[in-house]
Amino acid sequence: MEGITLHGPADGEGPPRRYGPVSRVAVLSDIHGNVPALRAVLAEPEVRAAELVVLCGDLTWGPEPQQTYELLAGLGDRAVGVRGNADRYAAEIAAGVREPAAERESWIPARHSQEAAAFLARLPFSLVVDVDGLGPVRFCHGSPRSDHELVTPGTPASRFAELAAAVAESTIVTGHTHLQFDRVVAGKRSVNPGSVGLPFHEGEVGTAYWAMLGPDVLLRSTSYDAAEAVARAQAAGDPGGERFVGTLLRPPTPAEIIADAEARIFAN
Repeated sequence: MEGITLHGPADGEGPPRRYGPVSRVAVLSDIHGNVPALRAVLAEPEVRAAELVVLCGDLTWGPEPQQTYELLAGLGDRAVGVRGNADRYAAEIAAGVREPAAERESWIPARHSQEAAAFLARLPFSLVVDVDGLGPVRFCHGSPRSDHELVTPGTPASRFAELAAAVAESTIVTGHTHLQFDRVVAGKRSVNPGSVGLPFHEGEVGTAYWAMLGPDVLLRSTSYDAAEAVARAQAAGDPGGERFVGTLLRPPTPAEIIADAEARIFAN
């Protein structure tokens, strides 16, 4: 932890906003501007019927961030979300408080409307939803102490206990690592719905990962047209489009990501 800058709640943010009780919550994370994947998940009957759709961060930083925002805005008050590290970057660059260090860091924020940039800037660090069967559930992107901390199925109990020390809720839902999992560690339930738009997995190309909460945790996946996602990414003009497509078609394995993440612990 020495020398690490934690990216927790913004100044003056206050305690997490609380929602519920609700019976069913759909959890979507790490969409990363993949519109075909997002559309497929939003069309799922369970997602359409959910009382809340919780967005667990990193909506942006992909080929179609504005279109992603518009799809999510269409859900109205049924969608609530937390800030991912990519959302923080895009909002800070759009506001002029962070200098872009590469071409893509200029390109992506410029793809957002003023409304979309303001939406990203308003996203809270975390929130709590009271879910039937689970009780209060804490949602954040990286970990309860920083939006860029990496939590994986291999996170040791000692580190998990440390990062969750200030959290009263028994279930913590995170994103950021693009890995879908559900485990009990250090007396808490640690859940990641996986990535909608850019998962690290060993399944079929063109699989989006998400989760349903209530009355238990149900890990879900949805097939979509990967060829359409590739074509849209290439047509968008994203300076990082080649890397996006490469990761989409040839993702690293969960084992590779766990080894890398547990060695680094923090990553933007």
